Amino acid sequence: MAIIPKKHEMPTQDARVRARNFLEVATGYPLEVAVEEAKRCLNCKNRPCVDGCPVNIDIPDFIKLIAERNFEGAYQVISHSSSLPAVCGRVCPQETQCESKCTLGVKFEPVGIGRLERFAADYHNEHAAAPAEIPAANGHRVAVVGSGPSGLTCAGDLAKKGYSVSVFEALHTAGGVLVYGIPEFRLPKSIVAKEVATLKELGVDVQTNVVIGKTLTIDELFEEGYQAVFVGSGAGLPNFMGIPGESLKGVYSANEFLTRSNLMKAYLDSPDTPIMKGGKVAVVGGGNVAMDAARTALRLGAEHVYIVYRRSMEELPARKEEVEHAMEEGIDFRLLNNPVEILGYQDPENPRNPMNGFVTGMRCIRMELGEPDARGRRRPIPVEGSEFMLDVDAVVMAIGTSPNPLIKDTTEGLEVNSHGGIIVNEDGLTSRDGVYAGGDAVTGAATVISAMGAGKVAAKAIDAYLMTK
Repeated sequence: MAIIPKKHEMPTQDARVRARNFLEVATGYPLEVAVEEAKRCLNCKNRPCVDGCPVNIDIPDFIKLIAERNFEGAYQVISHSSSLPAVCGRVCPQETQCESKCTLGVKFEPVGIGRLERFAADYHNEHAAAPAEIPAANGHRVAVVGSGPSGLTCAGDLAKKGYSVSVFEALHTAGGVLVYGIPEFRLPKSIVAKEVATLKELGVDVQTNVVIGKTLTIDELFEEGYQAVFVGSGAGLPNFMGIPGESLKGVYSANEFLTRSNLMKAYLDSPDTPIMKGGKVAVVGGGNVAMDAARTALRLGAEHVYIVYRRSMEELPARKEEVEHAMEEGIDFRLLNNPVEILGYQDPENPRNPMNGFVTGMRCIRMELGEPDARGRRRPIPVEGSEFMLDVDAVVMAIGTSPNPLIKDTTEGLEVNSHGGIIVNEDGLTSRDGVYAGGDAVTGAATVISAMGAGKVAAKAIDAYLMTK
């Protein structure tokens, strides 16, 4: 049979329609399309795609089962390695990981591995009836701090081995960045809730509204009988540029902006946690979070949304798919530009004017690319005399986050690096015996799948540690 050179297109909502709703943009492969896409896989013997997956999913095997129409079997293969298959199928950057290693991709487009993973997970969630079997208890207790991708992965892997696992989440809903950071139109919260429910079926105890470092400390967890602790508290500390005007009303960190929308339902007509709607919005940054914030602002009713990024399109770090979706929806990309000041309204004759302190514009400067920096990216250099005004009513800073400092500030003997990341060895072990860490709490803001990989490594190390005690 002749090889189909291109992967099957992912069906999506029309851009003009989806730009004003929060429904999922990509609607998923229909069954027959998934089968046809699976048949593109060469099932090559050296299996390079598996090496490209941070959690080492047996990719050729699950794709083969989809081609054979054994969809539940495909899901079981995936779930053997991944605790969050429906999540990964949606937000994992497969194009730079497993799909970049695909043998078929040498001559043609690689197999749509991520789209097939999503299909298998969605098929299981729609058709499976029996709950997961609870493994026999092995008598050991482990605490997991944070219910983001690293924490949930670590908890799931340990629960499958019979550990009694408790997950402590600071917010009122489990899921970490999956629920507060990634918008509904990219990752429906019902999908995250289903993945968490599956872990609960395995016996994982999920406790919300518990702030480790305040409600309980790491030391108190050990006093309560936990024999090991995994810290996956994420990178929830937003970065700012340090330019004038960042304290004005209408200036948000992307963390705050997305949390208000995703978790606190600020898009409702009468929300408990309001957010600015309408007007003109500038999002500063070029990563996936910037794309999420810009597209969210559009859906909240903004009349015009800018992406302001200091490098060119070639250096834009966001996923190609997310950039394309943003462009289709009408996001205005102002590349090779950088903010230097945010301006606000001030009525000197009426100090009580309610408009005082609100954003009225952003002063920017044009940039050009110079020599490469330490990471190989060309360094942006301001162009003298090129400043201009951008007429905006709100600004969202999406220029990165740092690890949450609460754990390190309340835990003695826990070493961190200059960026606040917890220092670990290759097994995720920290400077304290029995305390492991992974994900954004170690690396700073990174991908969901890399955090999952770290949780998986730590779970294996915790198992080895406790089995020798």
